[in-house]
Amino acid sequence: MEKRFKIFIYREGEPPMVHTGPCHDLYTTEGRFIEELELGNRFVTSNPEDAHVFFLPFSVTLMVSYIYVPNTYDVTPLKRFVGDYINVVAHKYPFWNRSLGADHFMLSCHDWGPYASMGNPLLYNNSVRVLCNANTSEGFNPTKDVTLPEVKLGRGGMTGLLGGPSALERPLLAFFAGGKHGPVRPILLKYWRNGTDDDIQVHEYLPKGLSYFDFMKKSRYCLCPSGYEASSPRIVEAIYSECVPVIISKDYALPFSDVLNWTTFSVQVAVSEIPNLKTILQSIPVNRYVQLQSKVKQVQRHFTINQPPKSHDFFHMVLHSIWLRRLNIQISS
Repeated sequence: MEKRFKIFIYREGEPPMVHTGPCHDLYTTEGRFIEELELGNRFVTSNPEDAHVFFLPFSVTLMVSYIYVPNTYDVTPLKRFVGDYINVVAHKYPFWNRSLGADHFMLSCHDWGPYASMGNPLLYNNSVRVLCNANTSEGFNPTKDVTLPEVKLGRGGMTGLLGGPSALERPLLAFFAGGKHGPVRPILLKYWRNGTDDDIQVHEYLPKGLSYFDFMKKSRYCLCPSGYEASSPRIVEAIYSECVPVIISKDYALPFSDVLNWTTFSVQVAVSEIPNLKTILQSIPVNRYVQLQSKVKQVQRHFTINQPPKSHDFFHMVLHSIWLRRLNIQISS
């Protein structure tokens, strides 16, 4: 892939909804990926005849900012924009119609990315959709779609996020802090809200003056329950803090599962087992926990956002996932 893979970016459209994206906060990965390609990354070609895949460079997050009517929950404007954009490139170039969209990809970290992709049936059914909201019960298809890791970065980027104490120098068994939304978190808070058990620190909101990342770095296991959607930025935050992620989610397709064996660096707990969380975590032998934490440190580089990108980092892992799905497609000339 490193030597061969080529991407053509359609030049149609203008900022703020095309060719740019949010590079900070909850939708970081959407903007950082679009920005990296738009800067002229070595994987980008200006000759569409040389391309293996074609990128549709719109930002669903910025569509929500500019054309969505607040508080209506009506995603029709997003679907219309996506449908119109594809109609333009399909009429101007032969490539969309040649493959019926199968060698094209879109990328979105907004919860409504999957709904925006419904603006064109071929995009939804045939194209590679790179999505943070990778919920298999809502149409995400792991054989053709790609899970985009959800990463929340501030203005300081990666500064101070990576690393933490060694495996046996973490006094807390488990930690979570987050809002009480979605179907899973209320159950977690019901059984384990702070004060229930000293070994498992679960907060709806951390008291003022306490550091979220300090708690992660002091914990052996970091609880990653889904919120409104199946994905959670806590999975990557745990990996950055070298804390073993405990994934509590239904129907979430884990990132980079083509090449990463998540059982070697995470623990998955069914929602029905939340009342037994402490028993489950304490039953893991110390040597097994040490192995899990060591693997977390090993895979950390695959989730790290570098600028410029480095081999095997977040950017390259996403490209590799797209590349693998492109290999499954035969395009007739």
